[in-house]
Amino acid sequence: MKLSSSTITINFVTTISKLTKVCVLRLTPDNLFFVLSGKVANGGIGMWCELSQANVFDEYQMEGVSSEDNEICLEVTPENLSRALKTVQSAKAVKVKLTKKHCPCLTIAAELPTMSSTSRVVTHDVPVDIVPRRLWHEFKEPSMPDFHVSVYLPPLKTMKNVVDRMKNLSNFLVMEANLIGEMNLKIETDLVSVTTHFKDLGNPPWGDDASQDGGPSHSREPEAMVQARVDIRKLQQFLMGQQVNPSKAMCNIVHERVVHLILLHEDVSLQYFIPAVA
Repeated sequence: MKLSSSTITINFVTTISKLTKVCVLRLTPDNLFFVLSGKVANGGIGMWCELSQANVFDEYQMEGVSSEDNEICLEVTPENLSRALKTVQSAKAVKVKLTKKHCPCLTIAAELPTMSSTSRVVTHDVPVDIVPRRLWHEFKEPSMPDFHVSVYLPPLKTMKNVVDRMKNLSNFLVMEANLIGEMNLKIETDLVSVTTHFKDLGNPPWGDDASQDGGPSHSREPEAMVQARVDIRKLQQFLMGQQVNPSKAMCNIVHERVVHLILLHEDVSLQYFIPAVA
């Protein structure tokens, strides 16, 4: 696999490295996926990042275990991968191979520019674990939750500044939004109650018919707030990790169950699921 010079790809890998210490890299003929299959219903974080291989590699060859299961699943440490990719950003050419050395590795070989006519090749071996096929079912694309409201997020930097301040006051934060493009971030304790209001954010088109059965989103008044109480550290972690300036950032809320955050930039998408707490 011959890597194209893609700052967006490196930035997304760096973002993922801030969200999780370990995740699964799933390779298919058309796409690369970074997956964290936390059981959201049991309080775990979930993540799904999808990249088109055509936008990452100039040349791409992969062969799965069989024609029916033509994919490869690897457990990786995103921070190690991010660090290796950052060091080869200025390379003339980069090749990525799955190799077997002291352990399975993603070997990244980069041809770096030099002042002389001779080229200098730098190699990084990023250790990985092969995920057995019996576990692959855990790393399929998560279904879109049947959310009650969907809203565009305010500028992520602004949101991060608000959450950073609120973290000093409480361990939990209430996110609420409605169908007229309003969002509130609230903390309520015995000592203090603080709310930051955002308005005129807009609602993504799918918010008009969010419920497949014509249920919750249509029976609610547009001004009525849908909310979820989340661990403020998990939201802060998501906001701190942003190395990308997404073209669209959205938030879906399943009332008192889950906050589903989506970042879109060109052909890359990142979904992040934060479970609600009682």
